[in-house]
Amino acid sequence: MSTSVTRRKNPRVIILTIALLIGAIALVAREHRPSFLRPGVRLSAYVTTLDGNVSVVDLVKLRAIARIPVGPALSGLREHPTRPEVWGVSTQGGYVFVLDAHSNQISARIPVGPLPYALEFSADGSRIYTTSSGSNTLLAIDCQSHAFLGRAHTGREPVLARVTPDGKSILVINRGDATLGVHDASTLAQRVTIPIVSQPDDVAILPDSSVAFVLSRSQPRLSVVDLHRGVLLANLQLAGTPSDMLLKPDGGELYVISPDSHGLQAINTWTHEVGDYVMLGYAPTRGILSADASLLYVTDASASRVTAVDINNRRVIRTVNGRELLISVGQSPDAIRFDPAENLILVVNRGSGDLSVIRARLENQSLLTMIPVGDHPQELAVKLF
Repeated sequence: MSTSVTRRKNPRVIILTIALLIGAIALVAREHRPSFLRPGVRLSAYVTTLDGNVSVVDLVKLRAIARIPVGPALSGLREHPTRPEVWGVSTQGGYVFVLDAHSNQISARIPVGPLPYALEFSADGSRIYTTSSGSNTLLAIDCQSHAFLGRAHTGREPVLARVTPDGKSILVINRGDATLGVHDASTLAQRVTIPIVSQPDDVAILPDSSVAFVLSRSQPRLSVVDLHRGVLLANLQLAGTPSDMLLKPDGGELYVISPDSHGLQAINTWTHEVGDYVMLGYAPTRGILSADASLLYVTDASASRVTAVDINNRRVIRTVNGRELLISVGQSPDAIRFDPAENLILVVNRGSGDLSVIRARLENQSLLTMIPVGDHPQELAVKLF
């Protein structure tokens, strides 16, 4: 008798459980849905993977919606500042690709020469600049027509081009001969070549376009370059080999993250002095700054977590309102981004092959979900359109 009653009740229990799960999913969706999204506006993340694909993640529905075959050795993934497009390069394929955000299809492949690594948009989004490391060339491309607007000779093995904030110059990092080339932005002609730290990888430029800081991920040094005079000012000694650097929006400080030293160093960009050191964890790797520069979030590749840092007071935030703040993510977290409104923190986990989505507000910060995106995800772009 009792067994028969239990069996009759089981379907009700199952239905109730399903209803509760649906309600919980709907509640989570409402909680994380960006408030600035109007009907018809979409928010997506784009992640390159080791096997030459781009995975597209709908950040409202919190699920992967497309996996797009592109080509070998993808790099330099960037969202276009005004057009509904995501751009990147295939280093082995020797081309720039354009992904249409509406159709999730590759709309163009533009041959640029052997071994391109990175892209840079002009401030108005009308041009894109890239380098061909294999042919020692800087190229400018029209973003609408995909026509070449110019090309110029560089130093050996150019790996990166960056436009100065005033829009007048393009800085090219030449890895092969350890130089920084300063090119005219309109003609691409090279004005000056400046010796810098060996095997350079990245550059940060002050808002007034006066000084550049050049990082090498193989050297515990940082080059400081006077762009007005075209000279090297100093090679700063760091506590360890750096993996990332972030410039404060006002240009007053530069933060250098180093897995070797387990923390970050703050550099005064006016005096060029290496200042405060903050211990972060086992292997801090990549970081993002909030728009007001009060908070810094850093991925820790060994601890599989994201660390929140009060940058003004130089301290790791361990608790909020008595609640422990420990943001666990997937294995080997690396690339990290905010969504445009800083509602979400997005983290690419190379080891576990997923994208972590985190509530960004300190008062209710927590991991929303981890979305599988493919084999060894690499780079991340976020597009609102």
